[in-house]
Amino acid sequence: MTDTTDTPATTDTASFLLQRLHAAGMSDVASVEPVSGGLAAVAGLARRGDGTVVFVKAFAEADAEDAFETEAEGLGVLRAAGMVTPEAVLATPDLLVLSVLRPRPADGAFWERFADTLAHLHTGTRQPRFGWHRDNWLGRRRQVNTWEDDGFTFFAQHRLLRWLAEPRVREALDAADRAALERLCDRLPELLPGGPACLTHGDLWAQNVMAAPDGSPALIDPAVSYTWAEVDLAHLWTTAPPPEADVFFDRYAELTGLDRGWRDRMPVLQLRQHLAVIAQFDPDWGAADLVRATLAPFRRRA
Repeated sequence: MTDTTDTPATTDTASFLLQRLHAAGMSDVASVEPVSGGLAAVAGLARRGDGTVVFVKAFAEADAEDAFETEAEGLGVLRAAGMVTPEAVLATPDLLVLSVLRPRPADGAFWERFADTLAHLHTGTRQPRFGWHRDNWLGRRRQVNTWEDDGFTFFAQHRLLRWLAEPRVREALDAADRAALERLCDRLPELLPGGPACLTHGDLWAQNVMAAPDGSPALIDPAVSYTWAEVDLAHLWTTAPPPEADVFFDRYAELTGLDRGWRDRMPVLQLRQHLAVIAQFDPDWGAADLVRATLAPFRRRA
């Protein structure tokens, strides 16, 4: 995710990325073909002198410090846990170069296979503590991963209330909205089932689900941490997955033992993503309205 005011014009993207690649020592790159679809950075397919094609992305300004380093780390951690991710060719403060994936196929069998691998990730990496050994990035904003023993404290402090200090969130939400969010946080143990933490992708919307060259489900753009598995589920559920993905949710629920009320919890869990969107985008694609709708039961009436 990025602010459009920081993004190079489309016509300049190829030369911008080529310059970054050459400055990083990849002088054999002869050309870059811009690609669209991402929100946080400009990106392209770079052709090297030996004919190899790699994916490259960069921010217009290198103000996210270790964003690409932590992203490459997250890709490696997910891969070690059994997920398919692209290989990191190069990660610097200025750019990230990855092996190339392919668009996912539009069929239910693919999504059923993805349900199997994601359920294995979530059930096979459970642990008692919430957080990560370092902060990383959700788009162009830092994701705070301070370790906590209690999942409700972690989610309230580092996934919800953390966003209230962001300038665009302060502008979008009034005092009553902010107070309602604080009341919701106080009642999280009543609203969510809790449970152990597990390794999560952290930014699991449909655009970040792709396919490996052999057709296996593959993931990009992680913001990993140990937190509730349903944080990943909520992001996928609420961001318009394609119709063929319906089988994913049934299969995932079967494999992980989800109760029948899991869909009712999704708006509360997705608040953290809506707040992140508000913090980074203008317009916010309706995120502020969705936040207010979820907070409505927690507003005090005059």
